Amino acid sequence: MENEHQELLEEMGGDSMGDLGNRMGIEFVEATPERVVGRMPVKGNTQPYGLLHGGASCVLAETLGSVGSALHAGQGRIAVGVEINATHHRSATEGFVTGVATRVHGGRTLATYDIVITDDRDRRVCTARLTCMLRDRPSE
Repeated sequence: MENEHQELLEEMGGDSMGDLGNRMGIEFVEATPERVVGRMPVKGNTQPYGLLHGGASCVLAETLGSVGSALHAGQGRIAVGVEINATHHRSATEGFVTGVATRVHGGRTLATYDIVITDDRDRRVCTARLTCMLRDRPSE
C-alpha cells in the first residue's frame, strides 16, 4: 500500500477493521481509493449448517467498501455506511473468501462501491453494493 494510504488506514485505527473485522479474521491484501481487496476465513464465520453466514459476507463487504470510502474521503474526513445490499449466490464451507471492492462513484459527500466475494475456486459467493456518506471528522 502507498504511504499516504497506509497513514490514512492508521489514522482510522491501525488496521482499520475495528473489533468485528478483527474477530472475523479479515485481512487486507490491497487498499486504494479505487479498489480494496481483503480476505476472510470461512471457519469461524459459519451458520449452524456449516455454511458461510450471509451476515459474514456483508461484514466483509462493508469493511472493504468503508475502507475504500475513507481513503477516497481523505485526511480529516470519515466514511459512514448508509446503505448495503447483498445477493448470496452460493455457499462456501471451507478455506477463505476474497472480496474485491471497486469504486463506482466517488463524490464529495457520497461514495459507492461494488463488492464481489469469491471462494478459493474463484466462484462468486456474493455480490454487494455499499454506499457511504462522507463527512468531516468531528472535532474532539
